[in-house]
Amino acid sequence: MPVIELVTPIHAPIERCFDLARSVEVHLAGAGETGERAVAGVVRGLLGPGDEVTWRARHFGVWQLLTSRITVFERPRRFRDSMTRGAFARFDHDHLFEADADRTIMRDRFDFTSPLGPLGRLADALVLTRYMRGFLVERNRMLREIAESDRWSELLANR
Repeated sequence: MPVIELVTPIHAPIERCFDLARSVEVHLAGAGETGERAVAGVVRGLLGPGDEVTWRARHFGVWQLLTSRITVFERPRRFRDSMTRGAFARFDHDHLFEADADRTIMRDRFDFTSPLGPLGRLADALVLTRYMRGFLVERNRMLREIAESDRWSELLANR
């Protein structure tokens, strides 16, 4: 089972980074290439304990639905979203935050299992792990850009 781990330093307070990471709008801003939309559950604002969201997006030319639930929530240190329905056999995405002087260290740990046994493992090795890493890197780039600018206040104004 593949595991993707990323470390993203952000020059912003930990609470801001944590809240932006659970923002539907920030997720969508970082997923522009896929045409992603939130179509059920929490479709805007901040995700919290037990919340579910269903995303509709185009990956590899195919429109897909994926539902995830917030299964761990310890503000502002960590939360986990776990797939409840979708194309993967399973996934857990841990979002971890650590204050470090005038910045926050955001860590992602995305571990997943593809369907189809040996064929899924081959797809992981050839394409999917690299694709998912790129998707997460872009999401984190957008989150950092928002957190380090004035745009964050617009997105978190009504929390």
